[in-house]
Amino acid sequence: MLPGKFMPVEKPRILAELSLLRGNRRLHRLLLGGAAAASLLSVVTAFAYTSMTSQPRGETVTIVEQLTGPDPVVAGITNSVYSREDRLRPGESFAGLMRRLGIYDPQANAFLRNNPAGKALLTRLRTGQTVSASFDERGELRTLIFPLPGMDRAVVLDRSGNDLSVTEKPLALEKRVQVRSGRIQSSLFAAADEVGLPDSVAVQLAEIFGAEIDFHSDLRRGDRFSVVYEAYSLNGQDVKAGQILAAEFVNHGVTRRAIWYEGERAASGYYMPDGQSLKKAFLRSPLEYSRISSGFSMRFHPILRDWRAHKGVDYAAPLGTSVLATADGTVEFIGQQRGYGNFVVLRHHDQYTTAYGHLNSFALGLQQGSRVEQGQVIGYVGRTGWATGPHLHYEFRIADVHQDPLSADLPISIPLSPVQLAAFRSMSAPLLARIALQGQTSLALRD
Repeated sequence: MLPGKFMPVEKPRILAELSLLRGNRRLHRLLLGGAAAASLLSVVTAFAYTSMTSQPRGETVTIVEQLTGPDPVVAGITNSVYSREDRLRPGESFAGLMRRLGIYDPQANAFLRNNPAGKALLTRLRTGQTVSASFDERGELRTLIFPLPGMDRAVVLDRSGNDLSVTEKPLALEKRVQVRSGRIQSSLFAAADEVGLPDSVAVQLAEIFGAEIDFHSDLRRGDRFSVVYEAYSLNGQDVKAGQILAAEFVNHGVTRRAIWYEGERAASGYYMPDGQSLKKAFLRSPLEYSRISSGFSMRFHPILRDWRAHKGVDYAAPLGTSVLATADGTVEFIGQQRGYGNFVVLRHHDQYTTAYGHLNSFALGLQQGSRVEQGQVIGYVGRTGWATGPHLHYEFRIADVHQDPLSADLPISIPLSPVQLAAFRSMSAPLLARIALQGQTSLALRD
């Protein structure tokens, strides 16, 4: 209230009332206090009432004045950059996802619709995939990161001034160790889905125990598994699954365990807790699809026209069919050799050798001393040397003595050396302990 406006009217009235009541000291004090309160109230509420003796009783004049507060303080505009992450929802468009993230950038939207690289990004986006974005206070996009499923790379949309670009970049992924346990009700993959085990890990599980368990016909309700595996994440979100480090599968009441051992190239693989390899040392056949045209026996040679011992097995197959190494080993010989034509000899763990003849050509880069893995392509079926048609001549030797590849007692696996076995047991102990603990916890939760 502004005193200059209201006090000239109030003050004479108050003094007149005080003079009439001067004789009553108590009443004087009460009225004085009331007058002061009224005066104070008039200041607070910004209302003033005036009463004139010449005016009819009860008639008042009201004056109202609008009081204004201080001007609001507006925060200054900053160059802050914000980050958000979300997943594409079912049926949602990319533009809808951007709106939920708080991004309002017509230029970026137009770029993604019209630029070839931007279009390629949009076509790779699937429901449930994560998108990370950074943007300024106006909602203008700065960076958009779209991790590619199952890979350690991402498609990145970057802004530099008014220019936008799309590139594919590697991601700095965090590697963690995950543990999952499940119980079979219908199939391995259904059980894996129930406990959140990635399909790629379930496939590995089937491959590890596939020589002992037929996952199509041998599974029974109540079979169970536990898996320790590597998982790669970005900003706390799993991006891809890695390799199984240890696994246990209980089938028909029989428990099987496997632990990954990273040794020398020939020794790396899955082993049982006692150090025995789960991988068969030798494949029976170096071809996936073929028929036997000549076995290991005496035969009448079609070119030399006499009876001779045939010290291998001939597999008839189309020209150019891939020939596989039947075991891990080293190339001992590669080149031409008399009636064998193009010929490769592999040495496996000291006393074992295998030979592959009549090849049309060798695998690119294969040379003497090259290391090969079981199942690796080493050449292609041909008809070089003394051959009447396209086929592979395959030999299996133990201590340089020819054996029938179809009936010889093949080693189950090549054992670890004493040094390797000690290292394997040291690294496998904590993995087996995790599997045991996970299995007990899973059973307790189900019971």
